[in-house]
Amino acid sequence: MRVIVFGPMTPHAFSLRQLQYAVAVAELRGFRAAAERCHVSQPSLSAQVARLEAVLGVRLFERDRRHVLVTPAGEELLAYARRVLAEADALVAAAGRAGDPLAGTLRIGVIPTISAYLLPDVVPALRRSFPRLVVLWDEEKTGALLQAVREGRLEAALLALVPGMENLEREVVAEDPFLLAGRPEHPLVRSRRPAKLSELEGEKLLLLEDGHCLRDQALAICSAGGAQEAGFRATSLPTLVQMVAGGAGLTLLPSLSVEVEGRRGELGLRRFEAPAPSRTLVLAWRDQCPRGAALRKVAEVLRGARGEHRRVPAGRGGPARPASR
Repeated sequence: MRVIVFGPMTPHAFSLRQLQYAVAVAELRGFRAAAERCHVSQPSLSAQVARLEAVLGVRLFERDRRHVLVTPAGEELLAYARRVLAEADALVAAAGRAGDPLAGTLRIGVIPTISAYLLPDVVPALRRSFPRLVVLWDEEKTGALLQAVREGRLEAALLALVPGMENLEREVVAEDPFLLAGRPEHPLVRSRRPAKLSELEGEKLLLLEDGHCLRDQALAICSAGGAQEAGFRATSLPTLVQMVAGGAGLTLLPSLSVEVEGRRGELGLRRFEAPAPSRTLVLAWRDQCPRGAALRKVAEVLRGARGEHRRVPAGRGGPARPASR
């Protein structure tokens, strides 16, 4: 049997508190604001940051009386500092949750094209299932949420599955099919038959602005069907629906959104034939997250709380109506 012998551990010459101070300065771009956030005097914070720089042998900040800039070397080192602090927070949280992993506070991000339509059902369901758990929801676009999860600022994110998530643990919450949406009298919407992607050939569809993963998914469907993007780009799904209801053209709506967005204006909706284009909704977290087991239980509740959100076309020329239950 091979025995591995570890030598004495060398103590680090900096503290977690110094890392916290430096990260606060970087995020707030100022020593005074950082001192206020950390509840310490500005001279004390400045002195601790200076000691950290001396220990590391690297200038983290360029500063004068009016500006504070993070140096290129500082950007790299502060990324490590954020991860160290996130792991330290995880250590404390894990100790506090030793008796109950589904107690305390859980920070979960969610994309805007899910939050307004799923959270009204999810929030009370989680409260009933885990009365000692407090979930703090943070609404942001996909890129920002994935970065926050990887850096440990969020435990998990509820979003649509996109490329680049291979290194994250995840649980599927739902499949969310797309529907073709437009004015009820539009020829492509009023048909009773399921739509074929080929029917989109030459059509111009209204889409969301850059940064929404829903835009990328809709673009892929447009490409497969030979459709093109219209000149207008909406900042949100409600804006998109208002434009379509006003006769500006066609769009693709996730089924999850239709029960809410169908109330904002008269819409005609048409299903796609199987296999219908859809997005996969997942709860994703870092593979080393100490609350992975608890997050899998949260995902179970999310799946059960989703309920029935799909709406179907009422028929030729008819507005959207709830699906039968």
